[in-house]
Amino acid sequence: MTTPKKWDRHDILGALRRQHMTLAGLATRYGLSSSGVKNIWTRPNEKAERAIADFLGHPVEEVFADRYPKRGNRILVDDHVPTRRDAQRIAA
Repeated sequence: MTTPKKWDRHDILGALRRQHMTLAGLATRYGLSSSGVKNIWTRPNEKAERAIADFLGHPVEEVFADRYPKRGNRILVDDHVPTRRDAQRIAA
């Protein structure tokens, strides 16, 4: 079994250029913000990551292996908004 290729920014840019594509062209093709695609190296942007991986023909988990799988260690917030009835129950 071979280990998957480890992509870095130079590999990604080189692969795009070999297919005559730029980050700005990719943003236009996929209907994304050009600044969002250009900032992909410093700020995660799931839509831009998926567009790059799709264009290169590789899974996004392989191209951006350091960002996937997404970690689930986020703060969970209770969605329930207290109503007047809830306030009355608490006061009683």
